[in-house]
Amino acid sequence: MNTTRARALTAVAVSALVVVLAGGCSSVPNRAAPGTPDVRRTATATPSAPVFDASALSSQLSQIETRFGARVGVDVLDTGAGTTFGYRATERFALDSTSKVLTSGMVLSEADDARLATVIHFGSSELQSYSPITSQHVDTGMTLSALVAAALQYSDNTAANLLYGELGGPAAAQSRLRAWGDTITNLDRVEPDLNSAVPGDVRDTSTPGQMATALKALLIGDRLSAQRRAFLRDTMLANTTGGPYIRAGVPSTWRVADKTGNGGYGSRNDVAVLYPPGASPIVLTVYTTRSTADAASDDGLIATVTRSVVAALDGR
Repeated sequence: MNTTRARALTAVAVSALVVVLAGGCSSVPNRAAPGTPDVRRTATATPSAPVFDASALSSQLSQIETRFGARVGVDVLDTGAGTTFGYRATERFALDSTSKVLTSGMVLSEADDARLATVIHFGSSELQSYSPITSQHVDTGMTLSALVAAALQYSDNTAANLLYGELGGPAAAQSRLRAWGDTITNLDRVEPDLNSAVPGDVRDTSTPGQMATALKALLIGDRLSAQRRAFLRDTMLANTTGGPYIRAGVPSTWRVADKTGNGGYGSRNDVAVLYPPGASPIVLTVYTTRSTADAASDDGLIATVTRSVVAALDGR
């Protein structure tokens, strides 16, 4: 990441925001019993929608799990056709960096225009591993809105921690989730510790179903004002980390607003709102993990899952 590009990100984030504004652990299981993939929801579609075969998609996802040696969780909501589907959608998975969309949403819901334009200063001692944008701005600091953009578009870990600081820390952020009605998601640690993804550890976890609910509220529903919702959507549409994942599994004409995450035990995640041309948005969350600490993730896994989901939504 060169300095010019990093500075450009700050400028773009601020200008984009100005333009937009102007115009606790639960009883959710960590894993279903062997051989029972927890198909939480089945298809419910309008009469004119393509026939959605939930059973066939579940079978495909089970085969994909076997092929890749991974546990996979999926939640789908087609807001136009009304189709809903979940595979291991109530099981817990490590959030990894997908938590950044939650903290960004909290900041955007609370900070006024002046606060978002305020420069946040930080020292070199606060820099975390993988901080491609904030590492270029130790001397100058960054506006709060630029930190949101860095966290979402580049998964900058220092930016994520500074957002947690703005919110008062993980516990305070989790309290906000509870106030929003989310009794499932746990926010416990900051970067990079939150990415440990140890099986059975419920810290910094959620479910594919709950994350789909959260994403819908932030990007489609009324959790944010229309202006802030548009800023969040446009920022996520410009994400730079999602190329091999959900974006690789949808037609090239679709727009994708997503946030990725990865961590220990080969965990790799992507949560997105998909915008097919001329159609209503589709919410898709995909979480994956493996059973050994040094397991490698496979970039093709989420793309393969996504292709199966898209084909099923199309009635294929």
